[in-house]
Amino acid sequence: MEFNKRRSLIALAIAGLVGLSGAASAQSKLACKPGETYVMNVMVSAHPYWVPVFQGFKQAAEALGCKAVFSGTPDYDIAKQIASFEQDLVKKPAGVLLHPMQADPFINPINAAIDSGIAVTTFAADSPKSKRTAYVTSDNLAEAKFAAEEIVKKVGDSSQYAVLENPGQSNHDLRVTALIAYMDKNYPKMKLVGRQATNQDSNAAYQAVTTMLQANPKLAALWIPEAGSAEGAVAAVKEAGKKIIIIHADVTPATLSEIKAGNIHMALNPNQGVQGFLGFMNTFLAAHQDLIDPFNDYKVSRFNPMQFPSMDNGFAVITKDNADSFDLAKYMKGRS
Repeated sequence: MEFNKRRSLIALAIAGLVGLSGAASAQSKLACKPGETYVMNVMVSAHPYWVPVFQGFKQAAEALGCKAVFSGTPDYDIAKQIASFEQDLVKKPAGVLLHPMQADPFINPINAAIDSGIAVTTFAADSPKSKRTAYVTSDNLAEAKFAAEEIVKKVGDSSQYAVLENPGQSNHDLRVTALIAYMDKNYPKMKLVGRQATNQDSNAAYQAVTTMLQANPKLAALWIPEAGSAEGAVAAVKEAGKKIIIIHADVTPATLSEIKAGNIHMALNPNQGVQGFLGFMNTFLAAHQDLIDPFNDYKVSRFNPMQFPSMDNGFAVITKDNADSFDLAKYMKGRS
């Protein structure tokens, strides 16, 4: 099942917009100059989530004759990610597609990049107070609502549930707070009995869920905003011999195996390839603002006309029935 498929057609709309903007500059083309480079920068660079995103990013880059580079830090460390981002800027890329680990610490680095003429688009997590020109993500509110409705559908509207969280990362925060708010408003008999920060650490999640199960033997469901913590959570549930509905966002090969085995109920996974493709297109257009001549005051206000506060790349629901379609090894076969 896939949601917001129409959003993936936005790329075609962008192309149409560019086609209509010929009056803006007869010399402009939807193509890169020789050697023109775009960077995708992330934290925890070995995480499998980035692989399909970069494939989409690279596909769009190659279609326009651009060079695509993957960058970031292997650590879950905001200072190290900012350092890697600033090192990327030294090489003067045309643009950067950035997943900021935290919003506010990246305000000044992003603004410095924009002020130096380097386009910046954020994806999956945002720095909304910065000058970034676009943000590409799945609809975290829609994900939370879907998860809440699925939990109630499976365990009833008067059960106990718990959440794990990763405070400070905008998309993860929204997934958690939105689900709790939705439950409070629509299903007031649902009782939140556990809320623990596990910060994408599977060991911390294992310990947290083990404690929750001991303290709340009637716990019926878990909502987790990312896959790393889901790996530890499912291990704790299996060890306790419990039957609990586990729903998490994103997916890893490990959680995909647990979905196939029936130990995780489902995952809500952003359309990663679309996210990367649209992320590149937004960054390219921000770097080539002469392609766009909108009907607004951008010339007087002196801002980049490529402003897209939020673009929804949609999300897919992964269950035991369709899990084979999300096998990363199969997806990468024949790719570089």
